[in-house]
Amino acid sequence: MSKLRIYGLARTRAFRALWIANELGLDYEHVPIEIGAAGARQPEYLAINPNGRLPAIEDGDFVLWESLAITLYLAKKHGRLYPATLEGEAKAWQWSLWSVQEVDRGVNIWSLHAMRLPPEDRDHERRAEALKVIEAPFKVLDGALAARPYLLGEDFTVADLNVAAVISRAIDMELPTRPHLADWLARCLARPAARKALALRAEADAQVPLEVTRAIARNNRL
Repeated sequence: MSKLRIYGLARTRAFRALWIANELGLDYEHVPIEIGAAGARQPEYLAINPNGRLPAIEDGDFVLWESLAITLYLAKKHGRLYPATLEGEAKAWQWSLWSVQEVDRGVNIWSLHAMRLPPEDRDHERRAEALKVIEAPFKVLDGALAARPYLLGEDFTVADLNVAAVISRAIDMELPTRPHLADWLARCLARPAARKALALRAEADAQVPLEVTRAIARNNRL
């Protein structure tokens, strides 16, 4: 079997692909390239992935570039963490897509203006607004976890991985009014595979130049 290649920096959505690969115990090569002309727009990468998007995986001759599709694909291919029923599969897709649509941007705005930008660049109004945006979705997630330890029942699945990965930076939030969500997120991110991916992300975060973080916030209107 060909070695899996994962393209993208661990501080980006590649974090999700790295987590699932570690969770499944896969043999993989991490290629930590950046977006733009110096990275994903280089001819060598475009020859693999003409879409020029990150993250991406190369699994033999198969290329996939959407992070949530990557995690679901790998879980199903390797027969672990993927739901065994059609209903469970549908719920896994539901929660995965929901997390991106409802909370991804809000958590990113909060983390930038609470932690990742230097104090002089933080916008307290944007941070407060981000918290308002995610208040209702977090209430939904907290309620879904009130009666069971994981999103699909008693066991950790790719649904939990996808949602926890999307909102992983929320681990630094104070969530006293969302105890089920807080406990679940801490439980997911305490998994050995998650800790390994988080360490890669922390290393990548520490290496990013301040001007790049500022550009990310500016260019994405975060």
